[in-house]
Amino acid sequence: MNYIKQLGEAQKKLRDLEIALNESSIVAITDNKGVIRFANKKFCEISKYSKEELEGSKHSIINSGYHDKSFFKDMWRTIGTGHVWKGEIKNKAKDGSYYWVDTTIVPFLKDNGKPYQYIAIRHDITSLKVYEKNIEVMAFYDPLTTLPNRNMLKKWVGNLKNVKTKNMAVLFLDIDRFKSINDKYGHNIGDSLLEKFANRIKKCLREDDLIVRQGGDEFIIILDNVMVKENVIVVIEKLIDNISAPFLVFEKKQIGVSVSIGISLGRIDSEQTNIDGLVDTLIKQADIAMYHAKKQIGNSYCFNTPNQNNELERYYKIENELRNALRNNQFHIVYQPIINLTHNTISAAEALLRWESPILGHVPPSEFIPLLEEFDLITEIGNWVLQKVCCQMKSWLIQGIKLKRICVNVSPIQFKDTSFVKNLEKILDEARLDPAYLEIEITEGTILDMKESEKILRDLKSHKIGISIDDFGTGYSSLSYLKQLPIDTLKIDKSFIKELDLDGKVIVNTIISMGEHLNHRVIAEGIETKEQLDYLKQQNCHEGQGFYWSKPINADRFQKYIEDFKTMKLKI
Repeated sequence: MNYIKQLGEAQKKLRDLEIALNESSIVAITDNKGVIRFANKKFCEISKYSKEELEGSKHSIINSGYHDKSFFKDMWRTIGTGHVWKGEIKNKAKDGSYYWVDTTIVPFLKDNGKPYQYIAIRHDITSLKVYEKNIEVMAFYDPLTTLPNRNMLKKWVGNLKNVKTKNMAVLFLDIDRFKSINDKYGHNIGDSLLEKFANRIKKCLREDDLIVRQGGDEFIIILDNVMVKENVIVVIEKLIDNISAPFLVFEKKQIGVSVSIGISLGRIDSEQTNIDGLVDTLIKQADIAMYHAKKQIGNSYCFNTPNQNNELERYYKIENELRNALRNNQFHIVYQPIINLTHNTISAAEALLRWESPILGHVPPSEFIPLLEEFDLITEIGNWVLQKVCCQMKSWLIQGIKLKRICVNVSPIQFKDTSFVKNLEKILDEARLDPAYLEIEITEGTILDMKESEKILRDLKSHKIGISIDDFGTGYSSLSYLKQLPIDTLKIDKSFIKELDLDGKVIVNTIISMGEHLNHRVIAEGIETKEQLDYLKQQNCHEGQGFYWSKPINADRFQKYIEDFKTMKLKI
């Protein structure tokens, strides 16, 4: 009796387990030839086949075609030798829909160790796979254009290790003056334009080519197995031809754009140890070539050259050294006198940043200033310059050196920083310098956004800080800002002073006349000869600076220069 009771309890447990298994899992029993002998209710529900349709059929009835033959060959090899197989399988339902199952296949063995049947226990993971796919899209694709992003580029480069050799052309493409489109029409229009732009580019490329949105309005295109310039040019001309037609964006607005394209060519070998670095170099070379293309008219392209490679090598060296230059006290400030041309006195000084690297030696500002902006270091360095200059000016005033003002160049990036005016207030307060002694120099391009610029400039003027437009005449095409914005000084660009031919004189005379009528002070930069000076004095130019008097010099030498100037030694 006890034995019968135990047997009954065991059978009940088995029935309970069967019910639980059938309710929670997809279950199939297959014979050793792969024919389905049992399919539970959940198997029928997910596959959309009836029990009668499944039982007696092989599993190929739900084959989605997603997995290759080697996948199933490996599976059958495993279970055929009596081992349990686990894996994820994508199947196809009767209605054509696809679903994923996490599968465990357990072989049941005869006494001789050979399987006579298999039980497959599966769990639906379709929603998990959809979630994983969405996460992958978010991680590897740009949400605006749906193009691959830099993460996908990195993944693509990693796969090159499995390729024996690959020839490629790398294109670095940038939309010309895209910022002005955003400023004029707004970011919604700019985003719509980028979407349509990306779609046009995709249509010009082959399936094996890779296009990546690098960021903003920059794109990287890698042409697979292309090494001949002529073949690359065919693709580029196709790109330019497609891009040239106006884009129809929000509210039927048509916008035309042009592009600049840089190209580098290279060969990747799987035996090379630093494939990542090689691809990065090709991209950087194409980037530099793109900047050369930008110097031409719109829709231009430029191939990388050895000279550009030298620029790239120097770029990397400067980048490595520049990041630690401030911390290592490699920057210093020099001062160039500004002369009152009417009274022949030193009225002001312009402070200029200089960099002496122990590795690179003297690096010109034209090289390192743009990189400070690119590496997002310009605001930190700019604040350091303002702090040093304000303290120096205060020291000179205490010593009785009565300069009327000290002039400091400010980058557009620093100028538009939300904390710029607040930081400047703090610097002036700590130096105990009257703000009227400080003049900020900005370029015409800085004030392209008139509304934003006017607020900052009026804030500066409320603190009695002077404002100067540097390199005047070389940038902004509209002059309406001269009467709208609170500007004190116009600085005539030295390029106009250097070439004082008939056309040059017309430009210089016009700027001086505008300054006079608008009550702006006018300074001529780059004066080097007595003839230039005499002409500017005849035209009643207020002030001048240049090598005719002095190159930019350090604070101690500048102080001595002022003393010598006062004793008539350096007067005109």
